[in-house]
Amino acid sequence: MNPADAIEASAAVVRDRIDTRAPQLAVLLGSGWAGVADAVQDAVDIPYRDLPAFPMLGVGGHAGLLRAGRLGGRDVLVLSGRKHSYETGEVDGMKGAVRTLAALGVRVLVQTNAAGSVVPRMRPGELMLIADHINLVQRSPLFREQGDSRFVGMADAYDPALRSAARQAALARGQLLHEGVYAWVMGPQFETPAEIRMLQTMGAQAVGMSTVPETIVARQAGLRVLALSMITNMAAGLSDEALSHAHTLQTASTAGAAAARLLEAVVAALPARGSP
Repeated sequence: MNPADAIEASAAVVRDRIDTRAPQLAVLLGSGWAGVADAVQDAVDIPYRDLPAFPMLGVGGHAGLLRAGRLGGRDVLVLSGRKHSYETGEVDGMKGAVRTLAALGVRVLVQTNAAGSVVPRMRPGELMLIADHINLVQRSPLFREQGDSRFVGMADAYDPALRSAARQAALARGQLLHEGVYAWVMGPQFETPAEIRMLQTMGAQAVGMSTVPETIVARQAGLRVLALSMITNMAAGLSDEALSHAHTLQTASTAGAAAARLLEAVVAALPARGSP
């Protein structure tokens, strides 16, 4: 099945299963954010394996499930898990999924991830609103595509009005929400202390192995993007802790409940429609 047909087939499955108009808001969950899916009410679940444009996943903490329902009083589609570039060396693993969302009429994509802190002031268990990113990998999910639409403007890739709504939601809850620049690295190995010093010089506050490719595809499709990082560790050279994926998941499980509650409040506070 070619990619366009896979997207249309996936959209048709979702329309058939949820038996209602698809929501304009979607949430893509990364490591540590599974509690958000648990909070969805009136849930209808569709495994990724039933959606031809969606990937098969191979990383702990990523369920591979699309859940439709209500979160924060809003109709949402929640994607539990993403395909990471380090699994295959390719950076377009979530392209079909994001384009399926666009085909369904989604206008806002909220992304989450687990990330390491590059700055001493931001500690494990805290959250960071992504204001901008550094594509350190310098790869694009739009490679090999044709036409002018591949030349996507990335100014304000993380929508200013959505970020303002997120800040207000955190303030209303009295919950700390940092804001900063997210650096995307390929992984799967963690960074060296020298690499972290480089990222500090470049102006990054957090580092992780996801999110940026999905943002590029979403922006090409005209979706507005909001993204939050859960800080699960201090980056190499900033503490004595031994880094591992198990450590990431352990820290995330501790902070996950508070993160899920904030995200639910953020979803409730976002504009009612996808357009400004």
